[in-house]
Amino acid sequence: MKSLRNSVNLIGRLGKDPEVKTFGKNQKASFSIATSDSYKNQKGEKVEDTQWHNIVIWGKLADVASKYLKKGAEVAVEGKLIHRAYETDKGEKKYVTEINVNDFLMLGSKQS
Repeated sequence: MKSLRNSVNLIGRLGKDPEVKTFGKNQKASFSIATSDSYKNQKGEKVEDTQWHNIVIWGKLADVASKYLKKGAEVAVEGKLIHRAYETDKGEKKYVTEINVNDFLMLGSKQS
């Protein structure tokens, strides 16, 4: 049950190709995915709600993500929710929420 304390599972489509950065021997791949949900409002009209999620993958999985994931690809990710804050060069405080991925699965058909 330990893994249930901070666990996130999402299926969505990449909004852009992964951006890869190297820190010594470690790699980081980051990108965003969109998850969509639809429902009917009180008037019976279909409403689509899309949420964007910041995704971060480290290590060997980052290398795999950078080689095989592309904008528009459907992916399932499993990881944990991370909240962090930083200060910009102008002294502004920024807050970021992201999914730190432990594992992912490429979905859909093979792309050319």
